[in-house]
Formats: sequence, structure tokens, C-alpha cells
Amino acid sequence: MRIDEILKQKRTLSFEVFPPKKDGAEKDELYKTIDELKAFSPDFISVTYGAGGTNARGAAEIAGHIKSVGIEPLAHITGGPSTFEDADLAAEELKRLGVENILALRGDRPADFAKEYCKYFPHATDLIERIGGGFCVGAACYPEGHSECATLKEDILNLKKKQEAGASFFITQVFYDNSYYYRLVHEAEKLGITVPIIPGVMPLVSAKNIGRIKSMCGSTIPLDFRNMIETYSENPAVMKEIGINYAVYQIIDLIAKGAPGVHLYIMNRAETAKGVYARLGSVFGELFKA
Repeated sequence: MRIDEILKQKRTLSFEVFPPKKDGAEKDELYKTIDELKAFSPDFISVTYGAGGTNARGAAEIAGHIKSVGIEPLAHITGGPSTFEDADLAAEELKRLGVENILALRGDRPADFAKEYCKYFPHATDLIERIGGGFCVGAACYPEGHSECATLKEDILNLKKKQEAGASFFITQVFYDNSYYYRLVHEAEKLGITVPIIPGVMPLVSAKNIGRIKSMCGSTIPLDFRNMIETYSENPAVMKEIGINYAVYQIIDLIAKGAPGVHLYIMNRAETAKGVYARLGSVFGELFKA
């Protein structure tokens, strides 16, 4: 089923996973994770792959597996490293697998990647226009603004171009201060964005991930939350509880203020999803139903 059609009926609960670098035990473990996620009745599961286009074939295979177990997959296609032929072949393979939903991304330019990066698809809009027919296409957005845009307004005007090119929903990059999401939604509506903007939440269950998150998306970590992390960073069990509880707080606040759903970046950890669901099962059951 198309995600834009689901969003017309209800709030969505979704997860994001990524393909393992190697087949074998790692892939089996991911399939086990997907089976465990099915118990939470997600509306879709997103499958990403490297910004340099690494493991795109593995991502398509996993998207097909998600479809086969009765969950809607959202398959990523990254335009930056792709040629026109690459994008066409990826879309054809996903269509063959019965995948109806694509997240179209330009992708961040890897530091060590060739100058030809983004040669064929300099913007996500170019990719959306290329592959849009026959798919429900979503796109990414950035609550704190894209690093390549001088202002939030400039970034939102780019979102509007994505919407005009055919994007029927957006999923945000990770954020930890909900006020950035509310500002994005407010300013986007003022500039003519009419499609749903789904907030993306990543439970920060390990202090080791702070540096990665900062370098990946530049997300601001509120001082109170950061103080808790620094106090308990060497106690993994406590750190996990803090991270999950903070994500739960974010989600409750987002839903109370009208978010159209929640997208959980779980880093392939079913136990993280379980921790969130254990605390919010009634919220998902009551407030996310059609």
C-alpha cells in the first residue's frame, strides 16, 4: 500500500533499518530483527544504504523481504552516486519486488568520493522527477536546516521544489529538541508545504553515538539531556534507560501536538524498538489506529 494513502487514514509508526555489509549471519540477524518488528504492526519499514551507493542491491533484497512478510517497505534510492541507468535499474528491480514506496535522496557527498558525485542527480528533485512514475515518493527534510543552505527559508523552498516534483510526504533527519520540528512544520506550512512531515526519532542509547550523530546530521542535544548522558555515559544499562525514556518523552510530545506519525531510527536493534513500545503500547494502539 502507498504510504501517502496510509497517511490519509491514520498516524504512521515506522522503523528504519540498514543492510549488513556482509551476507550470512549478519543478514540472518537483520531478518530476525524484521520479524520482531512485525509484532509492533508498523505501517512501513524503511531500508537505507550508504551515501556512496554501497550495498544498494542488498537494500533492494531486504525491501523485497519486508514486503514478503506483510509489511510495506520504503526503499531508499540515493541519486548522488547514481547514473541515470543506475536509478532506472534500481526502480525496475523494486517494482519487480512489489515495492510501491521510495525515499528519494541526493545523499551527502562522502569526503573521499570522486568529483563526479551528483553528476547525474545534483538535487533530490532530479531523482524524484526521474523515478516518480508508478511509485509513492517521499523525501528527506532537516528540522535544523540543511548544512548547505544559508537559511531555513532557503531549505524549505527546496522542500517545496521536492513537493512540486512529486514528493507526497517527508521524513525528518534525527533531532532531539522538538522545538526545531515545530518550527519546521510552521514555516513549511507558511511557504506552501501541504504534505505530511513525519518526525524522525533516534533513541540515543549509547554515549558513543553522540559524535556520530553530530557529524551525521548536526543535531543539537539539549543541555539537560546532555548532562544526563555525560553523568551516566559509563553505565550502559542506565544510559539505555535514559535514551529510551527521552525518546518516549519526544514521541508523546510530538503526538500531543499533532505529528502525523513517528519514524524510529533503531540502528537494527529490535530491543530498542521493544523498549519504546513497552512504554508506549497504549499510545500506539489508541492514537495510531485508523
